[in-house]
Amino acid sequence: MTSGKQKRAGGGVENGGRNKKAVSRVLMVQGTASDVGKSVLAAALCRIFAQDGWKVAPFKSQNMSLNSYVTPDGKEIGRAQGMQADACGIAATTDMNPILLKPSSDRTSQVVVHGKPYRTMDAFSYRSEYLTEAGEIARAALARLREWYEIVVMEGAGSPAEINLKDRDIVNMRMAAWADAPVLLAADIDRGGVFAAIVGTLELLEPEERNRVKGFVINKFRGDVELLRPGLDWLEQRTGKPVVGVIPYIPELRLEAEDSLSFRAPATDARRNGEQLDIVAIRLPRWSNFTDVDPLLAEADVSVRFVTGKEQFGSPDAVIVPGSKNTAEDLLFLRETGLDRLIVEHVERGGWLTGICGGYQMLGERLNDPHRIESAHMSLPGLAVFPLETTFGQDKVTERVSGRAQGWGEVTAGSGAERQATFEIEGYEIHMGRTVFTGPVAHPFSLVSAAAGDGAPYLEGARSPNGRAWGTYVHGILHNDEFRRDWLNAIRRSKGWSPVAGELIYSRLREDEFDRLADHVRRHLDVRKLYEIMNESMNESMNESMEGSQ
Repeated sequence: MTSGKQKRAGGGVENGGRNKKAVSRVLMVQGTASDVGKSVLAAALCRIFAQDGWKVAPFKSQNMSLNSYVTPDGKEIGRAQGMQADACGIAATTDMNPILLKPSSDRTSQVVVHGKPYRTMDAFSYRSEYLTEAGEIARAALARLREWYEIVVMEGAGSPAEINLKDRDIVNMRMAAWADAPVLLAADIDRGGVFAAIVGTLELLEPEERNRVKGFVINKFRGDVELLRPGLDWLEQRTGKPVVGVIPYIPELRLEAEDSLSFRAPATDARRNGEQLDIVAIRLPRWSNFTDVDPLLAEADVSVRFVTGKEQFGSPDAVIVPGSKNTAEDLLFLRETGLDRLIVEHVERGGWLTGICGGYQMLGERLNDPHRIESAHMSLPGLAVFPLETTFGQDKVTERVSGRAQGWGEVTAGSGAERQATFEIEGYEIHMGRTVFTGPVAHPFSLVSAAAGDGAPYLEGARSPNGRAWGTYVHGILHNDEFRRDWLNAIRRSKGWSPVAGELIYSRLREDEFDRLADHVRRHLDVRKLYEIMNESMNESMNESMEGSQ
């Protein structure tokens, strides 16, 4: 079978329709450790198979991440599976990540089941009380995907050789067995010890698990692959399994990671003219949805610094206090580091300040947690930038929103009065707290409505009288190109600099990055071999099914 449009000979889903009789192909990416590049490799495979004409979907049974993605129907899944769905060119659903664990402390996580919070549990309780049910939920979700799609690209978590976790695993080898999925084992050569990592992982697997591994992918390679050839030959002889790809490190890939920050250098042309905005993003210990700042990393006239202490703060042009999975504890972090005082002083000097979601909550006068939903603190004073307070309850808001927000551009005349331009915006909300104003606020930030529900518009967020401080619940606000450029140009004008024309269309950049990733991986991966692996596994499954029915 070739990796092209000839695939229709195998049957499947035509024209987006459903065919329950089709047997979908599956391929699973597992890793020798965390952060070996499983999520990005899975995204590349999703794009490659979609380019080849297949109807493809991603799947990860259980994900642990603070970086969320909201599906079109207002449900919460791991960001990686949302990104992979985008790579497939399809809308994300909770079946692609039915179980999401969002750490709220070092010992506990919020368990999100099919996009809605179930409860907060410690690791022992989750494994002993809920994991069996979670496994059944994951299996059912995968079965539904396999009815709808022709190829499902599955992703594992961490390593399949974690001895203390294997007996109740629902995300690595047991999931592969339930799906009868062939496994690619990925390893990161950049961290060293790649051959030991691969061989050691195989040695710790059970024989049937070892047989399920059909090939290796060595990721993040730098240098001449011919110098690696003796090691590759040894590995194939030692294990009897092929190396299906050696993927060179791909620089400046502008696709979101799972739970690590990508520090990317700004464009060089801005450095030459010297007019580069200095924007500080506070790197909170429990920062969630850090993709909010990604578009700024791609702007040529912006330099983003990630700050964890007051000695790093400096004299920024603008400060961003981002989202948090535990707003109270991250507010205490600001106080312990002295960053709270520097932020307030920055605003008092006329500096620009943005708070997003949990960061917006911290900019109020008080955080109330009477039922101790997020922390042991029933009430904490905020930074008091805005006259508002937030109270945490059991309900969690997860929804996609769209609407309009006022900009900062040149004042224009209209209808006999002077007004500033407004911009269409879209994004998503994920938060536990409910915020109310305790006094008059100069302006709300935006007027939005939820994509799901009755669609009634509502005011949200806050904006200072001079417009330089603003807070919002809308994640992804800076992904709105015209709004983002208007804000950046307002900061530039406040410094006496000329505005810059908006050239960055972030959604287009992201699509181009998916294609760049797919092209890069296709050049260095034996895609034909992957089709053979999937077809062999599918044929074996069909034969076993037929034998069992006789």
